[in-house]
Amino acid sequence: MNEFWKTLETQRWDDHRYYHHCRINQSLHLLSAISFCCAYAMLLVDPAYAALLAWTVSMTSRQAGHFFFEPRGYDEINQATDEYKEEIKVGYNIRRKIVLMSLWAALPVLLWLEPSVWGLIEPATNFKGYLHDLGWSWLWLGVGGLLFRVAHLCLRDGWVQGLAWGTKIITDPFHDIMLYHRAPLALLRGERFAQG
Repeated sequence: MNEFWKTLETQRWDDHRYYHHCRINQSLHLLSAISFCCAYAMLLVDPAYAALLAWTVSMTSRQAGHFFFEPRGYDEINQATDEYKEEIKVGYNIRRKIVLMSLWAALPVLLWLEPSVWGLIEPATNFKGYLHDLGWSWLWLGVGGLLFRVAHLCLRDGWVQGLAWGTKIITDPFHDIMLYHRAPLALLRGERFAQG
């Protein structure tokens, strides 16, 4: 169990120090984390609408922080190249995120053009039904993306690495609130980047 907790701590530290320098990114992660916590609570009431909230608010704000605000050049603080950071990234690096987000963007189009998904589901008869089907498809995309990467890491690097990463992803919203709750105030004070 000690190895698991140490691996989880290392993954969290690497994620924070390599990918969260910008206070705008940190603030977007705070918004994302709060939205994810609301989505977790909504899972008990309506999983489809929980997934709509998670993907439209939580994931878009989180990924926008990475894609648009986090520096991609040489990391002076950590003395690391972007290529090195992307190579050692345990979870979804930029290339993998592009694939995941492309699937996310393709699902609404698929459901619009093929509402029954070739006979796999009962087609929606109105827009509310369409949103419900979309929510379920995004929920399964999220669960599938998580399980696929956990299984891949378990096979490639061992069960500790895979389960630690899965635990990190599921608990990231709570951890991000603790880490980044002061980021918006720091940004308002003119601190664009964290100092390490």
